[in-house]
Amino acid sequence: MTPTLVTGDLLEQPVEVIVNAWNRNIIPWWLLIPAGVAGAIRRQAGTAPFKELAKTGPLPLGAARLTGAGRLPFKGIIHVAGISMWWVSSERSIRDSTRNALRVAQAAGIASLAYPIIGGGTGGTQVGRALDWMLQELEPLDSLVDVTIVSFAGRA
Repeated sequence: MTPTLVTGDLLEQPVEVIVNAWNRNIIPWWLLIPAGVAGAIRRQAGTAPFKELAKTGPLPLGAARLTGAGRLPFKGIIHVAGISMWWVSSERSIRDSTRNALRVAQAAGIASLAYPIIGGGTGGTQVGRALDWMLQELEPLDSLVDVTIVSFAGRA
């Protein structure tokens, strides 16, 4: 699979579902001040997706879970545990998050999905490296899901 690469705002993509580069969901959402992608989602979607996610319990590193989209115009949000409890992403967490988000989308019958660059930014991984790992992970996969990767503010 070859995803489409775009520069822009994840929350403005013409897709059914977006991916939230989240954490392991161990610390209650209301104690966190989400930054980056999660912060933008929370500001526009409201707290409903995070409350729904909290009910599912901790996420293993690299795992993905689908929730509603709150006030956003999407069918849902796939939250991935792209960073550890120490707020650090790794090659494994980025690769697993990328693959597992696509699996969740496929299982839910989603036609289109937009990812941010998982682990780049607040996760601490160099953006270009994180993007390379995501592309390497998606390349051998067969999927009917139309995938877009969004680089924010020209970072790639």
